[in-house]
Parts: sequence; C-alpha cells; structure tokens
Amino acid sequence: MSVPLLLNLTHTSHTRARTGIQRVARALWQHLGTEATPVTFDPYLRAWRALEPWERAGLARHDAGGKRGAQWPASARWRGRWRRFTRQTPVDTLDGDFPGFIEPELFSPAVARQLPVIFAQVRGPRVAVFHDAIALRFPELSPAVTVARFPAYLRELLLFDGIAANSEDSRDSLVDYWRWLGAVNPPPVVAIPLGVDLPAAPPAPFSPPAATPVILCVGTIEGRKNQSALLVACESLWQLGRQFELRMIGHAHTATGAAALRHLRELQAAGRPLRYDGPVPEAALEAAYAACAFTVYPSVAEGFGLPVIESLARGKPCVCSARGAIGESARGGGCLAFDTVDAPALAAALTRLLDAPAELAALAAAARARSFKSWAGYTRELLAWMRPLPRR
Repeated sequence: MSVPLLLNLTHTSHTRARTGIQRVARALWQHLGTEATPVTFDPYLRAWRALEPWERAGLARHDAGGKRGAQWPASARWRGRWRRFTRQTPVDTLDGDFPGFIEPELFSPAVARQLPVIFAQVRGPRVAVFHDAIALRFPELSPAVTVARFPAYLRELLLFDGIAANSEDSRDSLVDYWRWLGAVNPPPVVAIPLGVDLPAAPPAPFSPPAATPVILCVGTIEGRKNQSALLVACESLWQLGRQFELRMIGHAHTATGAAALRHLRELQAAGRPLRYDGPVPEAALEAAYAACAFTVYPSVAEGFGLPVIESLARGKPCVCSARGAIGESARGGGCLAFDTVDAPALAAALTRLLDAPAELAALAAAARARSFKSWAGYTRELLAWMRPLPRR
C-alpha cells in the first residue's frame, strides 16, 4: 500500500466558516481521499499530528456559520497539554517518509515556524496553494492583522517547491512581488484555476423572472467585496420605484464589513425588500440560486471569485467586474461585466437586466453552454502538476 501525502488542514479542521480558502481545503480533503493524510499543527501538543475523528467529522459537516477563527474544544486543549507534559507519544503523531505535502491555507506564523519540522519528513515535492495578494494590493480594504502578516507570508512561500495560484492574476501578483523583493531561485508558480461545486442536475431552462425578481449576492460581507456600493445602487433603484428583492448570503467580517452591515440593517428597518441570511448550509444556498433571476458579485478584487463560477454553473447570469481574476472567469460567457463596479455602474447593470429579459435569457443560455471544472478535476490537475516537481 502506497504512503499517502500530507494535506495541512490546521485551520480548516477547526472552523465552520466556508470562505473560499476553506472551500478549497475541504474539496482537496474530500477528493484526495486515501491519497492524503490530513494533518494539523496542534498548538497544545506543540507537534504535528494526523487529524482526530472529531476534526474529520467537522470537515464533513455541510452547515456553515460561526467565527472564521479556529475553535478548539476544551477537551482537545487539555489532551494536547497532557500529552506534552507527560511526554506521551500519541498514535497520530507523524513519523514517516511522506511522498508530498500540500498547503491549501493561508498559514499562520505559528505554522510557518513549524514547516521545517514537517518538511523534514517529506521526501517529495512540497507545494502551496496561493489564493491572492489582495492584502498587499488593497491594504485599505483588508483586515489590519492580515495586512501586517502578509509580507512575511509571501516570503515564507519561498520555502516550498512549487506554488499553485488560483488564477493568472494571482500568479502575476506573487511573481511580481518576489521579483521586487529580489528573491533568488524562487519556486515555480503555475496558475491552476479552481473547481466548483457542480449542481446535482443540469440547470433548469430559462424562465422569465417573477413580477418581483430576486437578485442574489453571495459572499462574505467585507470591504473588498464592495457590498456597500451594491446597497447604494439598490437604494437608488428602490427610490425610483423599481420592483425587485435583493437577497444576500454570507458571513459578515467585523473588521472591514461593519459599514456595509450597518447600511444593510438601516435599509431593512426602512422597509426595503432586502433579505440577509448570513452563512447558510449548502442546501439552502442551492435553493437560493434556483430562486433568483440573476446574481451580482460586486467585489473589486479576488484571487478567483468562486461565487461567479458557482452562479454560472447553475445557469444564472452574474453582474461582476471585468478586471483581474474575476474577469478571467467572466470571459467565458454568461456575465455582464464592467471595468468599474461603483454604485452608478452597478445600478445601470441591474437596471439593464431587469428591463431586458431577452438579454437576460441570452446570458443564461451562454452560462448553460459553458463547461466547468469540478473539484475532482481540480484535484487531478493539481496532483498531475505536483508529482514531477523536483525538490529545491
């Protein structure tokens, strides 16, 4: 029996959040199957170990919610400390010669300090998934703690044998930063676009929107996602008497999304047709996609933009940016994409699709005509690139 490679899920195995990073990490865990041993750096044991049953059970959950930070139950904290103080060697402690290591997370400084320990047990390539350089490019839209952490993180990526970026835009951002830094002999960086959770059945044929169409916006409420501009755009249309409902789904990031969340609550208090569900289970998300006329993703910067592809894979057109990584996804068809996603541009785009059912139908047809990579396909592509990589 072949020895499985290692998949680091230190953060993802301890949070119920469903951010883009967590979706990638969980998808890799699911589709690697027995080809990978999921691992964590246990800060209480102060050692790397394989995931315990309770951590695997958390990965398999399909609900969403809770804080984005890692949550360790008291029993796990006590057990890790006890093992360390009594110098017990747990059965799940890693000790072997593993054929590879995949890092799908934006790892913490504590994990970074322990990478040499785990790398010493890996004979094959050690690769990291790079999501985006938004904290570097748009610090004003990013949490302060992430901005402060990011330069060190980008330097720590130089320890790996290869980097799989989520898009050409993310790849270029990382390569340009390393070039500016003067990095010598950096690892190769390749763009491997992400997969998507494909619907169980083909999208239903297009049907004209209801008398009060639902516009869906999926994504974490935070600065760079630009929901503030979307809310201003919708309010301007509601003031003109336009009939539609805006439905928003996603966790609210307190550091950069407070203003948008406050505006959202004010509009709800004023009686506007605005529904905010927060994070929802996968089944509820599927139902929301099925019920909407089209989606809007007003983000100004992404490493990939999963909600755009998820919308298109369900036959739902998407209003979004034509720039950066989102533009890469939009170019295949099905999107109404603009260079600027400020409030006037968003208001114009929403009006255009609300007033033109023929254009909405054409965009829906273009979305249904596209083919999309599954997470299983993404996993195969990542492994095919990773396996022949030389150690640096």
